[in-house]
Amino acid sequence: MRTNTKILVTGGAGNIGSSLVKSLIKDPSCFVMVVDNLTTGDAKNLPTNNIDNYSFIECDVNNRSEIEPVMKDEKFDVVFHYAAMVGVERTQSNPLGVLKDIDGIKNILELSLETNVRRVFYSSSSEVYGEPVHMPQEEITTPLNSRLPYAIIKNVGESFFKIYGKEHGLEYTIFRFFNTYGSSQSNDFVVPRFINKALKNEDICIYGDGSQSRTFLHISDNIEFTLKVFYNNAFINSTINVGHDKEITILELANAVIKCTGSNSKIKFIDPLKEGDMRRRRPNITRMMKLYNRNLVNIEEGISQIINEK
Repeated sequence: MRTNTKILVTGGAGNIGSSLVKSLIKDPSCFVMVVDNLTTGDAKNLPTNNIDNYSFIECDVNNRSEIEPVMKDEKFDVVFHYAAMVGVERTQSNPLGVLKDIDGIKNILELSLETNVRRVFYSSSSEVYGEPVHMPQEEITTPLNSRLPYAIIKNVGESFFKIYGKEHGLEYTIFRFFNTYGSSQSNDFVVPRFINKALKNEDICIYGDGSQSRTFLHISDNIEFTLKVFYNNAFINSTINVGHDKEITILELANAVIKCTGSNSKIKFIDPLKEGDMRRRRPNITRMMKLYNRNLVNIEEGISQIINEK
């Protein structure tokens, strides 16, 4: 990238967004602005020091009147659009709020065209795959099976980015994130929820019988891979799975947390979620690993890192 690259990160107070920001500002050739309405993000995740190449504006990207002056005044080179309503229970209980994220997607794309942004990155999700049809889940051959509001909006967002790329030549990259966890993540997500319960020796509650499985990518791998894509101009006008390929059950995850924390917590099985708890997740990460080309953090190492950072 050329020097003095101006970067906008929407949703930059969230788990992935804030970690990306902290890495980007280490590069003095980058100026990074964060916008976040702090609905699901947390200001404590943001850099606290007086940093010359960083600034933050509390702003709702779903409201054009708020984001338009920011983008037109700053004239960004690159945008990472990570702002979204997240969390299974939150998105399930507020589907109309999830739908508003379409406005944010449209605002970012329209304003990126108007202000000559060179490239936009979109944080999509493994949720677009819905219940698995093929395993592992591949970017091209696995059908998208979106049913829930959050998954549907992510799928719609992908379509918007692809159409703007095709019709207007706006370069994009779509990241399909698979369960990225880290110390900045809220208790809306399973790994920090289990760790916090274990550290207090409280019961760890699992929906159903715990046989539902996921893969878990540590935030450090997510960010290092993203930076490789960014600095190498990789995966232009492409969709890429970003995740781990080691599949474990939620029961195995709970036991790993108990082991790593040395906790006396007991596992308690509760009624399954009515919707939103898909049976399996496992991405094909062949394309990701050709660029990343290093070992991924395993779940025990990742859990231990989070515990050490508390």
